[in-house]
Amino acid sequence: MQRLLYFSLALLMAGACQRVSVPNTKRVVLTGIDASKKPGDDFFTYANGIWNDTVRIPASQTGVGAYSFMNYPQRIRLQAILDSVSTSKNPAGSIEQKVGDFYASGMDTAAINKRGYEPLKPLLARIDAVTDVPSLLNVVTDEQKVGDRSIIGFYVGPDNKQSTINIAQFSQTGIGLPERDYYVKTDSSTRAIQTAYRDYLTRLFDLIGTEPTTARKNAMVVYDIENRLASAHRTNIERRDVKANYNKLAVADLSKKHPALGWTTLLNNLGVKADSVNVGQPAYYDQLNTLLTAVPVNDWKVYLKAHALTNYANFLSQPFVDASFAYAQVLTGQAVKKTRAEEMTQAVDGSLGDALAQLYVKKYFPEAARKRIAALVNNLKTAFEARINKLDWMSDSTKAKAKEKLYAFNQKIGYPDKWRDYSTVAVSRTGYFENRLAATKNEYSYNLAKVGQRVDRTEWHTTPPTVTAYNNPPLNEIVFPAGILQSPYFDVNADDALNYGGIGMVIGHEITHSFDDQGAQYDKDGNVTNWWTKGDYAKFKARTQQVINQYNSFTVLDSVHVKGALTVGENTADIAGVAIAYDAFKLTEQGRSMAKLDGFTPDQRFFISIARIWRVKTRDAFMRMYVNTNPHSPAKWRVNGPLMNFTPFYNAFGVQPGDKMYKPETARITVW
Repeated sequence: MQRLLYFSLALLMAGACQRVSVPNTKRVVLTGIDASKKPGDDFFTYANGIWNDTVRIPASQTGVGAYSFMNYPQRIRLQAILDSVSTSKNPAGSIEQKVGDFYASGMDTAAINKRGYEPLKPLLARIDAVTDVPSLLNVVTDEQKVGDRSIIGFYVGPDNKQSTINIAQFSQTGIGLPERDYYVKTDSSTRAIQTAYRDYLTRLFDLIGTEPTTARKNAMVVYDIENRLASAHRTNIERRDVKANYNKLAVADLSKKHPALGWTTLLNNLGVKADSVNVGQPAYYDQLNTLLTAVPVNDWKVYLKAHALTNYANFLSQPFVDASFAYAQVLTGQAVKKTRAEEMTQAVDGSLGDALAQLYVKKYFPEAARKRIAALVNNLKTAFEARINKLDWMSDSTKAKAKEKLYAFNQKIGYPDKWRDYSTVAVSRTGYFENRLAATKNEYSYNLAKVGQRVDRTEWHTTPPTVTAYNNPPLNEIVFPAGILQSPYFDVNADDALNYGGIGMVIGHEITHSFDDQGAQYDKDGNVTNWWTKGDYAKFKARTQQVINQYNSFTVLDSVHVKGALTVGENTADIAGVAIAYDAFKLTEQGRSMAKLDGFTPDQRFFISIARIWRVKTRDAFMRMYVNTNPHSPAKWRVNGPLMNFTPFYNAFGVQPGDKMYKPETARITVW
């Protein structure tokens, strides 16, 4: 759950070091356990087996269960809010009017279908009028301002070497498949996705009246350009290298190096005033500069049309929406489309997130919850400090720096203290396409204004109703939105074992992200700088390599394995998150006792809670994409991986040699 963000309840329990007493009004009974399974063979299946065998993935979803899949029931909550405000009489300019009318405009499918692709015709005509590379880039930069990113990956973020200041940043982009490896792999599932994508592009050209043979040819033109761009992309694993992806370069030098791109004019057209920018993946822009002149302008025009169509397809009439979903089905395995109401709820959350969040927080998140979770965060920090003090591989000087960083955390809980202002976003009950553009224009202007300005450390990078949590190393912050502050992560009626194994583990996980393979390169102020001794850092790297090696051995589907180097940050945070949460739990009254509840000891309930928070079932097609693109391990290995390295788990469930999860004590990995 790390940056970009690393992604964790409402109403705390008895704390450890900072005690907050909340009476249990009812016992939370553990369900879904398959007692026929041996805990030491596969704890994830033991704790979740009955649930997994009986639960059904909704046809409109790619998975079901906890964490990100809880966003499905969350959207039902948000949908109820939107159904209410969209049918009420609201004052003009109020947040209720904006979110209600935005939602209503998207629900009016009759009006949207009547328009067909008419809203896109002016852009397509403008692309047709392109005659050279400069006019091509003018279209690209103008479209960037309304969320249509084609060949330029522009964003604004803190300078890694001066984290108090925001700078203009450029990343690799330009492709339509999930990531570069999808263009080079030749296995049957990837080939099916490649074919589905080309079919999707063909269908989009068909829908705007292109002759069938030309439509298919156009799809191949687009695919060929993307393939050539992808060849210059860094892999997802290579993008984890913080230092290699920081390349602050003078605009004057870039202009000389990339004459076709014309950086000075490009930045001018984007509205960026800067004499230097960070180019995360320079090889991509080297390749783009070459291709701008090597590829005929007419082919680039076809490419721009395709990217406009894929970007706006879901804002247009039903045939475009259907074409988009047909591709998504092959990519993710999703059986049927989400309901229109769910899609529009997601659209409002993505476009006017803080406005909708205010209505959500008012209804579902009490103020007292923030204080209770803050106390738990402080308890986990204390437990982590104790673990730092006990490390036998780290010198005292590095320990002191680590503790300085730990206590410099900016922690955000529930929702922002300052809400986003959407007063300049014009929203009407008609014109869904125009509403979407108004929102994306506002977002662009909001971010553009940050260039060269001081970083606002109060800003949030997710909406409060989202079921997630994150750590943001350049700001040295940990964030726990209201959406994740609910069962199974936290329940006011639950005992400490469940809450510490739930939200406690998530908090420990997010804390650890400041000390994983990426986070460890940032100091307490969020700057990329070396605060380690040379010897300590070498020992740290050796331990994270152990994590990589172990997770590489975990099988997901047939021959598909976890990518240890891609997931090392999340796996390190999982391993330490369990340990930190357990240490904090042992300071509570229940943690110090052996009294059983429903037949389970406190420690057993703690570990079962960890398995419950990753209780997830997904479609195989989605899981294949997930393993290729997501820095988190699949749910099973977020449970079994950390626990097979944690001795108290062995003690709690009597794990012995011969059990499938058993590892000799000397082989159990401890990083923090």
